[in-house]
Amino acid sequence: MTMPDTIVLVHGFWVTPRSWEHWITHYEQRGFRVLAPAYPGFEVEVEALNADPTPIMEVTVPKVVDHLTAVINELPAPPIIMGHSAGGTFTQLLLDRGLGAAGVAGVAMNSAPTEGVRVVPLSQVRSTFPVLKSPANRHRAVGLSFEEWKYTFTNTFTEEESRALYERYHIPANGGIVWGGVLANFQPGHQDTWVDYHNDDRAPLLFISGSEDHIMPPAVQQSNAKHYKSNTITEVKEYEGYAHLLPAQKGWEEIADYALDWALRHARA
Repeated sequence: MTMPDTIVLVHGFWVTPRSWEHWITHYEQRGFRVLAPAYPGFEVEVEALNADPTPIMEVTVPKVVDHLTAVINELPAPPIIMGHSAGGTFTQLLLDRGLGAAGVAGVAMNSAPTEGVRVVPLSQVRSTFPVLKSPANRHRAVGLSFEEWKYTFTNTFTEEESRALYERYHIPANGGIVWGGVLANFQPGHQDTWVDYHNDDRAPLLFISGSEDHIMPPAVQQSNAKHYKSNTITEVKEYEGYAHLLPAQKGWEEIADYALDWALRHARA
């Protein structure tokens, strides 16, 4: 088979594609074409979204999936898809639905869960409390204070590192989508984050988990992976000492190389 030459990086909530800046350069230096598409309306800079979060409130899970699908379908060959946090959920949705050229392999890092994963560690409750503390937040763009960011994203980073990353990456998140993820397990019928865990046509999928992640800890990654009952490859790799913002933590290069090498090794024709 022809090995994939393109990588699509999908960002999560509370950040933008800027959070992939070092990975883009790293993979380009390895000879790959790298795309980091923004959610619809998120194409502006972090500062603009903080000043006017209207685009954040207009986005939905189906809109993001449709947009990512359109980007991928324009490629001449299926890419490797990697997603972080909510981007890990979108990666799973894309692989499962096989929409067009939906990828030859996927990597979900500190992934938010797909529907049916009901493991809810206390650290996750505390991390999402800024959104879930009020039902009114379902209709708001909800940002994190620096202290909330540090607990949720950068709890293993220094104060200086955390502050710099907060100022460079942080934006509000769509409260309705966060609430929808919580309610997905309690509503009848398939919700936006439903996948077919028995889909034998799904591309190989690797979960990468940081041992110190508060919002999407290893128990969530393990449970999400175990839900898959298909004959396709599903693996979990845990990294000790890593927080949620794993793509920006010291030593990320080793993780980036492992993720890419795993995807190339398991790439589906």
